[in-house]
Amino acid sequence: MGKLSGKVAVITGAGRGLGRAYALRLASLGAHVVINDLHLDSAREFHEPLTAETVMAECEAFGVRAIGITADVTRKAEVDHLFERVLSEFGRVDILVTNAGGILRPAERGQASSVPEEDWRFIMDVNLTGTVFCCQAAAAPMKSQRSGKIITVASQAGLRGNADGSVAHYCVAKAGVVAYTRLLAAELGPYNINVNCIAPGLILTSRANLQFRRNAPENVERAIRDIPLRRLGVPEDCANVVEFLATDLSDYVTGQVIAVCGGMVLSPS
Repeated sequence: MGKLSGKVAVITGAGRGLGRAYALRLASLGAHVVINDLHLDSAREFHEPLTAETVMAECEAFGVRAIGITADVTRKAEVDHLFERVLSEFGRVDILVTNAGGILRPAERGQASSVPEEDWRFIMDVNLTGTVFCCQAAAAPMKSQRSGKIITVASQAGLRGNADGSVAHYCVAKAGVVAYTRLLAAELGPYNINVNCIAPGLILTSRANLQFRRNAPENVERAIRDIPLRRLGVPEDCANVVEFLATDLSDYVTGQVIAVCGGMVLSPS
């Protein structure tokens, strides 16, 4: 029996990268998992190898149920349908990880004084509004159960910003996730629902490696100068903290932001 046997976890943006790592970790602990993504086969786009045909199949190898549901978290109707499907399939929601998001527009257009309206609205929607919609949809069944664990995903960008004003839309959106987490924790605490946030730093995901060449030796060398632990993170580093926040180990922890960054948060931006 795993720590999460019989629990039901919904992970957004779980077709690859960090979301996939969270899904696999929760499945390994015995949770039934719902994999949400715009493209359930998105790992192929970033050449991320799977151990089975799909992420759902990878999770099922742990002896749990796993289903994939395509939904755009920026559209409330699709989020509501996602959770209706979850409740129809499993009858409950115990854990939500709002992983969907990212810097999905050219970073060079993200300066604070000049970011285009289209980019601003898109980045705010995919990182902040999607988080809000998913949390609202999960809150209703969790309140009825009088139990639940909500884990939102911010970023070092939302805690530190950038000294040159770059990717301002992403920084503001992730700072908004932090503020929303604290507000939601205060509201849902009386229902025995824990709401916490993780703020990853520089993590070696398939998208970061392909899009930003994060794993290139020269980039690694430059980046670790600001990281006291002197290494970049891997998805399992974040999954370790998600495990803590999803299990009874964190039953008296709520409204908190845990930086998973090797100490990067200690350095000036």
